[in-house]
Amino acid sequence: MADWMIYGATGYTGVLVAEEAVRRGHKPLLAGRSEAKLKPLAERLGLEYAAVSLDETAALEKIVGSVKLVYHAAGPFTYTSQPMLQACLKMGAHYLDITGELPVLQNAFKYDAAAQEKGIVIIPGVGFDVIPSDCLLRYVADHLPDATHLEVVLDALSSGSDIGGGVSAGTAKSILEILAAVGNLMRQEGQLVPIPLGSGAKQFRFPHGERLAMPIPWGDLEVGYRTTQIPNITTYLTFPPTIIRLTRVMGWALRGLLKRRFIRNFAGKQIDHLIIGPSEHARQTGRSFIYARTSNAAGKQAAAWLETGEAYQFTAIAGVRVVEQVLDGAYRGALTPALAFGADFVLEIEGTRRMDSL
Repeated sequence: MADWMIYGATGYTGVLVAEEAVRRGHKPLLAGRSEAKLKPLAERLGLEYAAVSLDETAALEKIVGSVKLVYHAAGPFTYTSQPMLQACLKMGAHYLDITGELPVLQNAFKYDAAAQEKGIVIIPGVGFDVIPSDCLLRYVADHLPDATHLEVVLDALSSGSDIGGGVSAGTAKSILEILAAVGNLMRQEGQLVPIPLGSGAKQFRFPHGERLAMPIPWGDLEVGYRTTQIPNITTYLTFPPTIIRLTRVMGWALRGLLKRRFIRNFAGKQIDHLIIGPSEHARQTGRSFIYARTSNAAGKQAAAWLETGEAYQFTAIAGVRVVEQVLDGAYRGALTPALAFGADFVLEIEGTRRMDSL
């Protein structure tokens, strides 16, 4: 009998996690909607599988009830997280996912009391979204306890991913859902406030050079706030200057289009046809960089950089390590990765190093 289950096991990330789990000596149950996709993967890896849709409540609860932990890798999580969360809470199974979607993160943290009462832990964002940034934010926040402002920057241009293959189809569709649901946001005095897409771009210094980045609504607006309690947070992603200028001009129109469900559905079908995710070479050779900086009312700052392997490779390795931590521990409630495992957990993942500027 498997101790844990990967739901969405035949997706791009799910396959990588399953392969890493087997490499580490685990035998997770593979689950998802399609038996036709699950069976060959299960046979290749020597694992058991179960085909079940998230809207088949009784069948889903039966499968969830057979394991101690669910690793949920089926996105967009806007549509998939809630039924799996409910099944885990009812059946008493730990819940992990790899979302970076703000509304999904906010919803997961609402179940803190319910998870504690049930004796389980809920930890969303246990992939590249958001383990590296969350751990880095806790690190710099611990060095400046009275910080009032926090900035975090992901340098995507240095990731090393193949052109056209930098993200998986699931990630691309999740990005569409995020932009449609929340637009662009920053956190001011503890509250999420809207800002125009393409606004607020600025230069940041990385060990490998200067990078131009613009604010985007990624998961640390919620997770980082819970981890650090710093009331003012802006999250950035690096882009070429031309993309930033185009976004500044066309951002309002893009949001309007994406709010139409049929536009997102059409875009999603095109994504499924065109995007397959990073190649094996990109996953093995790519690098990702994160910068975090806190400041207090007196102008004092604490900052650091983090270098990791390619994002999907990191997610596969880190995800299995999180599963091991949870199954071996006594975690309860709804937690962020850094609150659960500490600022240095990220350094346990192969290919990760932290550089101080404190």
